[in-house]
Amino acid sequence: MIGYVTVGTNDLARSAAFYGEIARILGHGQLFTTERTVAWGTPEKGAMMSVITPYDGEPATVGNGSMFGFPAEREEQVHQIYDFALANGGKDEGPPGPRGEQFYGAYFRDPDGNKLVAYVFRG
Repeated sequence: MIGYVTVGTNDLARSAAFYGEIARILGHGQLFTTERTVAWGTPEKGAMMSVITPYDGEPATVGNGSMFGFPAEREEQVHQIYDFALANGGKDEGPPGPRGEQFYGAYFRDPDGNKLVAYVFRG
């Protein structure tokens, strides 16, 4: 449904390393890099996620109430992403576990404070 998402950062190198590992865990590759952007995804699925320094030169800020999710294939990947995030500057917003009968997720913030979730829908 969403083609791509972009997250602002104040430290492109740090964010590239942080999100690059999450992309690797989920089986996605880096698509491109520019002076202000690093992007990952799977072209044949038409999905992309990127980090970017703001065009206007102002500091990147966190959106209040904004969040985006990384769909995983297995609960193990949810745990891997959550553990990686917390070990690399991320903050806990809710450990891995079921949220209702069909949703299994882990909530965290990246080093810039953006809220994220890694999740799996259970059949």
